[in-house]
Amino acid sequence: MQATDGGSGDWRQWRRMQALQLRQHGWYQRDIAEALMVSEVSVSHWLTRARAGGAQALRAHPSPGHPSALSTDELRLIPEFLWHGPEAYGFSGKVWTCARVAKVIAMELGVAYDKGHVSRLLRQLRWTPQMPIQRAIQRDEKAIEQWRHEVWPRVLRQATIERRTLVFVDEAGFYLLPSVVRTYAPSAHTPVLRSKLTRDHLSVMGGLTPSGRVYTLARQESLSGWHSIQFLTHLLRVADDRLLVIWDGSPIHRRTIVRQFCVRTARASAFGNVASLRSGFESVG
Repeated sequence: MQATDGGSGDWRQWRRMQALQLRQHGWYQRDIAEALMVSEVSVSHWLTRARAGGAQALRAHPSPGHPSALSTDELRLIPEFLWHGPEAYGFSGKVWTCARVAKVIAMELGVAYDKGHVSRLLRQLRWTPQMPIQRAIQRDEKAIEQWRHEVWPRVLRQATIERRTLVFVDEAGFYLLPSVVRTYAPSAHTPVLRSKLTRDHLSVMGGLTPSGRVYTLARQESLSGWHSIQFLTHLLRVADDRLLVIWDGSPIHRRTIVRQFCVRTARASAFGNVASLRSGFESVG
């Protein structure tokens, strides 16, 4: 059995057109209903419409839907409202959710939307759910720009002239806490995952060279100045014996024992200089 309107993606329309075609080939309504797995009442209704308006009467007519409660100009105002941030509307934190946006629309434009409709509305406005980028409140953008445009070229030039290997060093802590994940469970029976909360964590000091080589030191304790010395010793052994190390002003980098180590090593094997983002570029060796 072939469709009479192959260009249509509406299977209901195809079924109505098939009913009309079969009737034109002499089929009884009962046989048409059985072949298309519909009731005889439906077939009778379709054929009645076809007799009154022809095959065109059986074509699909998509509903235009309900008119939008907001005008085009009002829709354009929504991003303007949201750019002020959630805290401007009394919400805590700087995160927008569909529920919060719905309250803003009701507050500013007097129209009540549910969260599902707000989600579609935001997609229409090209606002998408995203994971925020976290920035430390101590971050000094002016100092970063100065380091990038003034200090960094000088550091790079020095490393080239003195034939040293540049290593960027930083630290991170990984706490052994359970992750929050989604899982399927019977309705109204939220599963409870019992776990022991602890302050145990893994401390990692890492170094990265411009060529992409990575060096790490991991300890199950908080890092100290001694660990800085251990890591520098490791770098001298596996990376290069002429280093220019770039790290921040962390206390574990500024310990007296670390500075003394750098001075002794510089005298013994021309160990490189150390730069501090917090105190500016300083020569240690």
